[in-house]
Amino acid sequence: MALRRITLRDFVIVQALELDLAAGFTVLTGETGAGKSILIDALQLILGSRADAGVVRDGADKADLSAEFDCPPHVQPWLEEAGFALEEVLLLRRTVDAQGKSRAWINGTPATAGQLRALGDSLLDIHGQHAWQSLTRPESVRGLLDAFAGLQTAETTARWAQWRADQQALERARMAQSTLQQERERLQWQVGEVGKLAPADGEWDELEAQHKRLSHAQALLDSAEGALQVLQDEESGALTGLTRAHALLQDQEHIEPEFANLAGILSSSLAQANDVVHSLQMYLRHAEIDPQRMAELDSRISLWMALARRYKRPPAELPALLSNWKNELLALDAATDLEQLESAEAASAKAYQAAARALSLGRAKAAPKLSAAITKAMQGLGMEGGKFEVAVSKAPEPASHGIDDVAFLVAGHPGTTPKPVGKVASGGELSRISLAISVTTSELGVAPTLIFDEVDSGVGGAVAETVGQLMQRLGVDRQVLAVTHLPQVAACAHHHLKVSKQKSDKGTTSTVALVEGDARVAEVARMLGGGKSTSTTLAHAREMLDLAAVAPQGIH
Repeated sequence: MALRRITLRDFVIVQALELDLAAGFTVLTGETGAGKSILIDALQLILGSRADAGVVRDGADKADLSAEFDCPPHVQPWLEEAGFALEEVLLLRRTVDAQGKSRAWINGTPATAGQLRALGDSLLDIHGQHAWQSLTRPESVRGLLDAFAGLQTAETTARWAQWRADQQALERARMAQSTLQQERERLQWQVGEVGKLAPADGEWDELEAQHKRLSHAQALLDSAEGALQVLQDEESGALTGLTRAHALLQDQEHIEPEFANLAGILSSSLAQANDVVHSLQMYLRHAEIDPQRMAELDSRISLWMALARRYKRPPAELPALLSNWKNELLALDAATDLEQLESAEAASAKAYQAAARALSLGRAKAAPKLSAAITKAMQGLGMEGGKFEVAVSKAPEPASHGIDDVAFLVAGHPGTTPKPVGKVASGGELSRISLAISVTTSELGVAPTLIFDEVDSGVGGAVAETVGQLMQRLGVDRQVLAVTHLPQVAACAHHHLKVSKQKSDKGTTSTVALVEGDARVAEVARMLGGGKSTSTTLAHAREMLDLAAVAPQGIH
């Protein structure tokens, strides 16, 4: 089970529709013009196809569409990485207003149409009546063969990207040798000039601090000596006063307890003042006026300032500037090293060729098997003697997908030369070839739901019965929905939905309903009779349904 429910509001000619879908093979039938493909159109819109105001029912403000899926395990990592909630049911919703503006949600979280499309490839595989057109596009043809062969192209693509990058780097280096050499010489000169200074991180701030201290050395010495005198004077010094005050309070603290606390504070102050005296004495012992060091500082600061002015940078930025120039020079050295670039280009070319050859061998091995499988499917679709060929040839130029060109060729009749699918003239043949390819390759994808939109156009009789049996067989393992006008196909379905159109004063509306029992017999009879039911067509319809119900599940 995959697609559980479709809900539509004001979509084209559908006013309101809630449709539950079942596992197995389900057909949608109805009279011409009833809108049999409307559900498929709705699903394509829900899954990110282009939206416009034309999908909004006349007179309505907006179209509102949603689809509920069982959440397949293979999409859960994508949902989690994209930030969408992981639920048992995957709910996709899209609205389009009368101005053509579209909004979308995935499990209630706003999403983009691109994200809906990304999910769509993992949920639905739609085969339309013009599906053969994609079989003329090289990327589609190649993709089908690779999927059939179980080949992974990621490595070849990555090797190609690396080879191209190395080719471009080498080409740029060759074209820019003169310019790069000039730039290299400029950087070398700048690095050499500033390198002589050898500016260190944090050095500028230290130079300024030292210079400031030395330029105020005499004032600092005078301040230290004066502070010592104020603290240590025997008559009026701060230490003498603190000592006396401490003794006076201590003498009376046995009478006044508060004095003990105050004496303790003075004791702490005396200790701190003595620490200050010790520190000032040490400072005076080592401090001196050093004219030579002052001259050295003046000289180095002048060099810093001169280079900073030349390169129009604050002095403190010179170390970072030098580091950047060295890195740029290393990069230029690498860019001008043609030998290294040539070696890298040759290595990446070799790696690409190895990956591409492995991919080519896999394609060559799988092509006859896919040819035989599709040829076999064609025999049961009224193309006896027809032949399908998957042609793998060497591409004129290597590319991200490898070194092969892949084409689908077909001969509709015995004795004819296989030609490209797009050059087969008969529309009926195109539809049958498309169906043969669709059925053969439908098991390759990960999408749990397959949709066939009138791919049985142009066939009838025993071929139509074969088409129905093929789809019935597919429905055993996967959910299959098919829009059809063939009673033989409809009779083979596990479930039958009928699309009807009603006209009233308020306009035209379309509805979809499950038909069972006599109602289904009547619908198949209508299809047999070209729109009319008779006792003969009713009897024939009942017989077809009975036979289909006990028919083998598929053609082997």
